[in-house]
Amino acid sequence: MSTALNARQPTPAPTPTPAPTPAPPASASASASASGRAAPTPKGLLPVVLTATFMTALDIFVVNVALPSLQADLGAGPAAVQWVMAGFSLALAAGLVTAGRLGDRYGRRRVFGLGLALFTLASAGCGLAPTAATLVGARVVQGLAAALMGPQVLAILRTAFSGAEQARAFARYGLTMGVGAVFGQLIGGLLIRADLFGLGWRSCFLINLPIGLAALAMVRRCLPESRAPQRPGLDPVGVLLVTTGLTALVLPLIQGPQLHWPLWTVCCLGAAAVLLAAFAVHQHRATHATLDTATSAPTAATAAPLVDTRLFRDRAFSAGVLAQLAFWLGQGSFFLVLALHLQFGRGLDALGAGLVFTAIGLGYLITSNTTHRVTARLGGRRTITAGGLLMAAGLALLAVAAFGAADGSIWWLAPGLFVDGLGMGLVIAPVTSVVLAGVEPRLAGSAAGVVSTVQQVGGALGIALIGLVYYGADGPTAAFGHSVLVLAALELVLVALVRLLPRTG
Repeated sequence: MSTALNARQPTPAPTPTPAPTPAPPASASASASASGRAAPTPKGLLPVVLTATFMTALDIFVVNVALPSLQADLGAGPAAVQWVMAGFSLALAAGLVTAGRLGDRYGRRRVFGLGLALFTLASAGCGLAPTAATLVGARVVQGLAAALMGPQVLAILRTAFSGAEQARAFARYGLTMGVGAVFGQLIGGLLIRADLFGLGWRSCFLINLPIGLAALAMVRRCLPESRAPQRPGLDPVGVLLVTTGLTALVLPLIQGPQLHWPLWTVCCLGAAAVLLAAFAVHQHRATHATLDTATSAPTAATAAPLVDTRLFRDRAFSAGVLAQLAFWLGQGSFFLVLALHLQFGRGLDALGAGLVFTAIGLGYLITSNTTHRVTARLGGRRTITAGGLLMAAGLALLAVAAFGAADGSIWWLAPGLFVDGLGMGLVIAPVTSVVLAGVEPRLAGSAAGVVSTVQQVGGALGIALIGLVYYGADGPTAAFGHSVLVLAALELVLVALVRLLPRTG
């Protein structure tokens, strides 16, 4: 039973949505010009990047609905079913930092286009997979492709827009990610129920083909090219350390709760700590080694680090990364426990559970469309604080509904879900804005890789930690109630961390 439950775990999605950003200083503007910022911005830019963003978010969550039918169709065992999800998440998390550097070096439009083409091709591989092993392989390729696209989208939006236009662009980005994440299960349920052309679960993947091909046709015409002006090297030592380190961290977080934490998972976590510490030291040394004392710019003689550690000198960036981590610790966990409660605790099918998700989706849509205006009026710190408090209140309402109406209508959960959705919409945009707002365009790819990685690792860590609470409780009602109370406490931690942000953020 534990394996079956964990096989349906939703994976947290990277949903950065920066809010109003002040115009960059003169030096940043010059660098942006050097990196190829387009003026004026092509009108088709947002539709292209948002289409790719939506496909990525949808494929993270829609697979939860497809698992039972694909397991029966392909004769997949429990391990294969788990890796249909874990393969995507592992490849995505391990590739984000390196993908950010690839965009800085070879051009963000070029790497984004490569990722989009690979994602579309891998989606076809998923939808046509004749065996479970083929499907797992295609999902790994999908994850790598999503890693190629993710940092490029953030970097393109950071360099192609400024001021109020940038705030609106990131707001649309966050709205797209939220819709894909919140409504992914509902969309998947509708596709499977419709059984288009008798494809069943395969339509959840094949739907990406016409969408991806249409977006690919617009990439060259609609996306401006941008890259770091010095075309930094790939830093092979850094690539090796961060890839192996993140793999050693995320793999046991995904597999550990399902396997009851065997010795190899503990050893992996220890190795991850050593590898990531070595990566941090290597990046710090490489940053200083590549600085020219006169220009404070990377020299041509030495490859620049994957992550320029000067980013963390900015209080907004370093504190914002901590706030991102706290937020995603709770966010991925919430989608997990809600899906488990609805489908296993309350006996709903995938479509019925997806309909319940519309309550949180409605709240999210209301605030995510107006967050940039709220932030302009209140400031980033106050907006994030208000959102965190709303989320804590919504989660507390869910606990009350779970314990007080355990045998009543499932719609007693709707008020708490709606309030939580309102808070989500207020947090996601500004909590990312404060991280990226002050980043120079030449470091946009590096910063975007860090932000996306923190989101993925935070989500995986949160799922592992909340699993201890959920599966340690006595009965489904207590499991859900205790879990959402812990998640409410996490939102209060987020509110406390917001105090570290600069007052102008």
